[in-house]
Amino acid sequence: MKKRIWELDALRGLCILGVVIVHLLFDLVELYRIVKWDYPQWFAFLKNWGGIVFLILSGTCVTLGSHSVRRGLIVFGCGMVITAVTYGMTHMGFHKSMIIYFGVLHCLGVCMLLWSTYKNMPWWGLLLHGIVLAALGLYIMDLMSARELSTTTQWLMPLGIYGKGFASSDYFPLLPHLGFFLMGAALGKTLYKNKTSLLPKVNEKNVIIWFFRFCGKHSLWIYLLHQPLLNGICYLITMLKTSGG
Repeated sequence: MKKRIWELDALRGLCILGVVIVHLLFDLVELYRIVKWDYPQWFAFLKNWGGIVFLILSGTCVTLGSHSVRRGLIVFGCGMVITAVTYGMTHMGFHKSMIIYFGVLHCLGVCMLLWSTYKNMPWWGLLLHGIVLAALGLYIMDLMSARELSTTTQWLMPLGIYGKGFASSDYFPLLPHLGFFLMGAALGKTLYKNKTSLLPKVNEKNVIIWFFRFCGKHSLWIYLLHQPLLNGICYLITMLKTSGG
């Protein structure tokens, strides 16, 4: 059995816990309005950059494994389940902006599917492609924000180009995020070309490290289950506050 690289699992665990924290605070403050709170700078950093770190890390990990197409289909399928669930939530009174059309799982699934066309590329080619795609995506984002780029269709939404009125609670277009994924793959082909840990002397059985590794190994399940659990807790708090008030 192939030995897992502990620091990558731990970093992935740290990222998924960051996602849980962001969603918990969003639910408490924005969705259910249980508490009033001005977001601090660290929250904005976590919200804006946490997903990018996760995509880079995922790109690194894809160079170490196999069956990327099968895994990509599974991850994308999970993303479609989330689309269906969030669509159903709009029929329960939630705003239509809750619908996740192309979130992080959709993006990651497609990136993994596309990896088969990139995997034989040298590290410098991956890095160059990554920089170009990320720069193009960021440029498109600026144009969309300034309303200097528009379209009458939503079918280009996976590429970062969307029509008037588009809104989604989780949106990770391929441009620029495929670029960050390929940058991570370049790191995987250089730093982890021997497919071994860079920190072999660290005690990976330490309870803290073990916890982050556990979360990293089960990050997909945590992502799928944490939001229904958080919504259930927040809904219960809301009901208790209403009955008590």
